[in-house]
Amino acid sequence: MRVRVAFPLLVAVLAGAMWPASSPAADTAPQSGIDAAARDTLSPAARRVADWIAAEGDNGALPYAVIDKHAAQLFIYAADGELLAQAPVLIGVAVGDDATPGVAGKSLSQLGPAEKTTPAGRYLARYGRAVGRQQVLWVDYSTSVALHPVPPANRRERRAQRLQSPDPDDNRITFGCINVTNAFYTRHIRPLFRGKGGIIYILPDTKPLEDVFPRLHLQGLPPPAED
Repeated sequence: MRVRVAFPLLVAVLAGAMWPASSPAADTAPQSGIDAAARDTLSPAARRVADWIAAEGDNGALPYAVIDKHAAQLFIYAADGELLAQAPVLIGVAVGDDATPGVAGKSLSQLGPAEKTTPAGRYLARYGRAVGRQQVLWVDYSTSVALHPVPPANRRERRAQRLQSPDPDDNRITFGCINVTNAFYTRHIRPLFRGKGGIIYILPDTKPLEDVFPRLHLQGLPPPAED
């Protein structure tokens, strides 16, 4: 009898498994101790969102991350807005900014190519229980999107090698989850988000930035005049 595994559970298994150590080459790409020169690597869109978050305090008192899908890069920040680290990421193979309705109820084998998107938006990411009583960083549980290390399965996808590619198009390989190296996840993601969680901002592929983050419309406007 063939057992069908629901998509959220299978993603949880991948994200909560005991991940093997990444290869030395895979651990060279992430940068920590970010300085002003490294901040210049942010795209205009990523810089605009990061500046808005810091200026408005949109993250509250939580750490946060900005994921630039066009550049396939992740930038993580302390709650006070300090840029802590940068790393390449793997994202959904399909270009798009919305999750297909009902995607969380499907098995991986049932997903069509256009359904393998990493949805854009602002998410409260928290660790939660998954299969095997493992703790997983869920970005959006309702659509089964998590941030986790590169899974060891399916070596034909060459996910570790894709993280080293200078072409962002090579980083589109996942079913929608966000992958980083095991070293980066252990050193930065887990300690920063394992307490109260944090905010994940995922920039869009095709939608206008203001449609995904409406408060950007107010950026740069003068304060209201006093009576």
